[in-house]
Amino acid sequence: MRCHYSNYPRNIQLTKKYFGTDGIRGRVGEMPITPEFVMHLGYSAGNVLASSEWHLSKGERPAVLIGKDTRISGYMLESALQAGLSAAGVDVLLSGPMPTPAVAYLTRALRLQAGIVISASHNPFEDNGIKFFSAAGTKLPDVTEHAIEAGLKAPIKSMPSAQLGKARRVNDARGRYIEFCKSTFPNHLDLRGLRIVVDCAHGATYQIAGPVLHELGADVVAIGAQPDGLNINLECGATHSAALQEAVRLHRADIGIALDGDGDRVIMADKKGVLYDGDRLIYIIAKHRQQKGLLKGGVAGTLMTNLAVENGLRKLNIPFARANVGDRHVLELLQKEGWQLGGEGSGHILCIDKHTTGDGIISALQVLYAMRDSAKTLPELAHGVTLYPQRLINVKVPKGFDSRANLAIRAAQADAERDLDDSGRVLLRPSGTEPLVRVMVEGESKQKVKHWAEKIADIVRNAAAE
Repeated sequence: MRCHYSNYPRNIQLTKKYFGTDGIRGRVGEMPITPEFVMHLGYSAGNVLASSEWHLSKGERPAVLIGKDTRISGYMLESALQAGLSAAGVDVLLSGPMPTPAVAYLTRALRLQAGIVISASHNPFEDNGIKFFSAAGTKLPDVTEHAIEAGLKAPIKSMPSAQLGKARRVNDARGRYIEFCKSTFPNHLDLRGLRIVVDCAHGATYQIAGPVLHELGADVVAIGAQPDGLNINLECGATHSAALQEAVRLHRADIGIALDGDGDRVIMADKKGVLYDGDRLIYIIAKHRQQKGLLKGGVAGTLMTNLAVENGLRKLNIPFARANVGDRHVLELLQKEGWQLGGEGSGHILCIDKHTTGDGIISALQVLYAMRDSAKTLPELAHGVTLYPQRLINVKVPKGFDSRANLAIRAAQADAERDLDDSGRVLLRPSGTEPLVRVMVEGESKQKVKHWAEKIADIVRNAAAE
């Protein structure tokens, strides 16, 4: 959304009340994920659109695409968003269940003013959230999110009936996106002869990931593809890998692919069920692109990227830089450096020469491209980087708790860093979506990593309870 900001106060506070690192998220039925709030959110976003400087024909209304994952609450929130947008005079296109990156693509392809996704990604079904995409298929800039939040202070005032927004379904959305995914895989290659297990997490990719792989020639075994509104991410998908590993071994598959509930992250498994997280998948893609002369610049990771990946890329003379955690920050770093590849160990991988946002299916296809082009297996492609032991402990804390202000926590972190020396790292950071402090310790010594992670987590826990 490109907003005409003269209609909004120029002294909008920099701190956002509702928007986090990945949109607005929370427990359904509790603020801000209530039908009343979401309707108001749609109305405010619609007003930002209506006041934007779009090149629209006279009398033409701005239009927004709404997609969702398979949570039962998506029906309620979809209706609330639609009502708010319509009241603001914005037309609404409805795609039904659709991966987050599909909404980003369709927003661009249909020349719409914005896209909205109703999803809480890898969270359980009791949670939900709202994400926005700009007309360019990218996350909204901070200033637009500020403008939307500022508009929440005004009451809803419906447009006259003749100026209300209309709604319609996009019946070919799924087919459009399947063809787009396939277009990112080289025409001269196919997946014939490969048996692939794909775990869709009972989420938004359940009608898409399997067909993409099948139409490229693979023998596909789909699991986690029977959503009932309550089972999204339940013991399956990218965040619960045991189901993928078991299915790969059971079906004697060549490779396994696990996506999360909204389809923007991916992990993979080899034929033995050994997992490959986002860090190693990025290394594989980068190494293959370098060999093909297709790597533009370097690779962007985050503060959480395993140190072994950075060292492995350095040995290949591939530049590496770290951004703050979150694919939004990775994208900003890629744009700043003029690079095309980056991501996180969690499986958010950005190939911005292929798509404007992280896409689990397209990222998996880039790894499959490396496999087919080189005739190598995942273990062979990942040779050269052995991940350092890394321990991540999430500690629940009160809202607003600042671990950096606590002297005992800072002292423990300093002690750990001295002990690990140059062979490890310590990182404490607040979650952007939950009341947690994430304690991460990484190093060559598994024993030291375990010791310091647990010790620092205990100190954070005690400090939070005071």
